[in-house]
Amino acid sequence: MATPMIAPSILSADFARLAEEAAAVAGADWLHVDVMDAHFVPNLTLGLPVVKSLLAATDIPLDCHLMIDDPGRWAPPYAEAGAHNVTFHAEATDDPRSVARDIRAAGAKAGLSVKPGTPIEPYLEILKDFDTLLVMSVEPGFGGQSFIPEVLSKAKAVRQLVDSGELTLIVEIDGGINADTVEAAAEAGVDCFVAGSAVYGASDPAEAVRALRASAANVSPHLSISR
Repeated sequence: MATPMIAPSILSADFARLAEEAAAVAGADWLHVDVMDAHFVPNLTLGLPVVKSLLAATDIPLDCHLMIDDPGRWAPPYAEAGAHNVTFHAEATDDPRSVARDIRAAGAKAGLSVKPGTPIEPYLEILKDFDTLLVMSVEPGFGGQSFIPEVLSKAKAVRQLVDSGELTLIVEIDGGINADTVEAAAEAGVDCFVAGSAVYGASDPAEAVRALRASAANVSPHLSISR
């Protein structure tokens, strides 16, 4: 069985100390990087130059979540720079398959993300062209929001397709993941858990990563931790 994946979100880290904050989560599976353009979402965070600096500062694979307009133009450079996984929003493009092809051609895994209010059904047919599905469990744009449990139905629907062999992808969730919500997400079939303040707000971020992984493994029907 696979192991739960934990992806600490640097949106909750100290931006003046990003290299140190990356080192503080040693043992994490991915490092989640939220890229916001102040257009697709109202907030503005960081972009490709900071991602390139992070790539030089850590061995943890970067999971770049692009909350931006025009991903067809802007997503491939993140893959070319060396990001492991590049995720863009279904709501930001009329041709997600084409964007996914370009991301893969540039050397990264391709991920599709959907907002809490976006139904998953229209996208089930194209998920075979993706490596990850990122289910947003808060409205994209700001950290520190409360978990929206209703989105777990999307994770469950896609988990069924993965378990049946119809899809091969990682089911990821982002927003409000902490000790109180990680188990519900794991029970719904999530593989990868993005956590911001639950990790970087802890006195020992690396231990917080281990604790979240253990909590997910304790209840997940398809994940475990080797002993």
